Amino acid sequence: MQIQVNSDNHIQSSIRLEEWVRTTIESTLERYEEDLTRVEVHLRDENGDKPGPHDMRCQLEARPKGHQPISVTHKADTLEQAIDGAAEKLEHALEHLFGKLRGKPRAAVVPFERVAADALLEDEFLENEQAAQNG
Repeated sequence: MQIQVNSDNHIQSSIRLEEWVRTTIESTLERYEEDLTRVEVHLRDENGDKPGPHDMRCQLEARPKGHQPISVTHKADTLEQAIDGAAEKLEHALEHLFGKLRGKPRAAVVPFERVAADALLEDEFLENEQAAQNG
């Protein structure tokens, strides 16, 4: 699973920040590592230089193999809370997606011998019905 970290001009990106974000995402989504090709992380300070409540935003976009991307967003007072909240939301969204897929009933596979036997029984039944009507 590849993790790509992007941030706006108001959040000073650093190797330390990117490693921390990657570690957080990897540990939270560890059980889905084989199911995801990439997770994109978008960090943004909504108010720029002005302080304000819930102005840090983390948007995560996961790319599950064979499925449409899943995107979640979490806003919080701190960058850490925004990242943790978004990671938790994404974990729940993936749990929902893969839980639905695992829970889907699959079409029953009927062995060919049984299909052939059913066809023979049906032919025999129809012949008996026709003989009863004619006789």
